[in-house]
Amino acid sequence: MSISKENIEFIDSLIEYESYKQIAENFLPEVESIPDTAFGIITGCVYSGFLQAYQNQQQTPSLEDMDEFNQIIKKKALLIKKSILEPIKVDIETKEKTD
Repeated sequence: MSISKENIEFIDSLIEYESYKQIAENFLPEVESIPDTAFGIITGCVYSGFLQAYQNQQQTPSLEDMDEFNQIIKKKALLIKKSILEPIKVDIETKEKTD
């Protein structure tokens, strides 16, 4: 069994980098690395959401599902870290993110 398309989309939707970075900043000065703390919070929340999705469907993830989940996170790890480290550019007038 592999992770359903719906669950993969749910995992992807849990990753919204800037809000996790702001959460990590709340732990200063106790934490030494905002990016590492934010990354940990992101992966913890995504993992929790992954397990909750299965629980809501009254299922238990298989070892194969867990391996697939870990591969998804590994594939996105650099993107997550890059998003945490790069400043977000916002259009002053529209208050929207820009590229």
